[in-house]
This record gives sequence, structure tokens and C-alpha cells, in this order.
Amino acid sequence: MIKLIIGKKGSGKTKLLIDKVNAAVNTTNGNVVCIEKSMKLTFELDHKVRLIDADEYAIQGYDAFYGFVSGVLAGNYDIKEIFVDGILRIGAKDGAKDYEGFGALLEKLYKQIPADVTLTFTVSADQTDLPDSVLKYS
Repeated sequence: MIKLIIGKKGSGKTKLLIDKVNAAVNTTNGNVVCIEKSMKLTFELDHKVRLIDADEYAIQGYDAFYGFVSGVLAGNYDIKEIFVDGILRIGAKDGAKDYEGFGALLEKLYKQIPADVTLTFTVSADQTDLPDSVLKYS
């Protein structure tokens, strides 16, 4: 399952994500992973959450992100929730947001991830700017 938290910068997406991640630790019957671009959430998340810095692994672009998530899931079948903060910055092309590429990534993930795994993304954009390929997951 794929979920999106959509909103412009400063709209409270990250706070909502933090609340959802910390709640998942208590309600999910598996491991919880949070992937972010930079390590700004270190002290906000429950210590049981596996926090991954996308910059530490040089994840740039949606193809690299897809491969990384696939590897994380292949290495631990107990992961049930993955939260991603800053996906449009991870997938940016030449510093610009790539909405169509994000839609293609979502489609690829939807087809490949196990049915019992939920991916939740923060999307820093106005909903009217997003293509249908992204909005169908909101």
C-alpha cells in the first residue's frame, strides 16, 4: 500500500509524518523504517525506528531510491512500514522537482512491494501541481 502526505512547505507534513511513524512503532507487527534526506528527525522518532539517511548512501534519483528500498526489503522481511521524508528532493533532476518521475516510481513500487508493506511519503508540493500518476495514490 502507498500513502501520501501532500502539502506545501511549512504545512506540517513532517510533524504529521513523525506522529505516524511513532504511532506505527506501537501498532505495527513488524519493523518500522524511516528514510529521510538528512538526519533532522533523529531526536523526534522513537528509538525503535530504523532511521536511514538517504545522503549517507548517496541515493539520488528515483531509480536509485527504488533499488535501495528493494534492497532494504530484501534484507529484512520483517519490515512492515516505510516512511519517506523529502522524496521530491531525493528524486530531483538538476535541482528541479520531477513529478512525472515520482509518479512512475509510485507505480513501480505499487507493483513490486509486498502486500503487507506500507510506504508513506511526504510530498512537498501543491496538490494542483501533481499529475494524475501521483494523485491516484493520495
